[in-house]
Amino acid sequence: MFYRAILALTLLMSLAVTRPAQATELVMVEEQGCYYCITWKNVVGPIYPKTPEGVFAPLRMIDIDDGVPTDLTFARKVVYTPTFILIDQGREVGRIEGYPGEDFFWGLLEMMLEAKTDYQGTG
Repeated sequence: MFYRAILALTLLMSLAVTRPAQATELVMVEEQGCYYCITWKNVVGPIYPKTPEGVFAPLRMIDIDDGVPTDLTFARKVVYTPTFILIDQGREVGRIEGYPGEDFFWGLLEMMLEAKTDYQGTG
């Protein structure tokens, strides 16, 4: 009985500490000094988490020099920054290379989300 209680407590503690897996996320690959990365972060970055797209696919930023995180699989090497990689269940399902400006970014992102996930946008 004592061991069951310890096991249950350990399980509850591990669940509380473990970050829940996000089925869909948008990974922004950036690099220090990248003008377009900085522009995106200044223009789109503050509002992204408040949008339907940002809620559906939360943003995760990684530096190009750090390589691919072990919990992700990219379809091919990232060459340009910024590159926005749509991840579903840990695997790349789409990407936007570069930052084409705010209007084009939102349109491309919505099209990619609708085509590659179960996201239902405004359109």
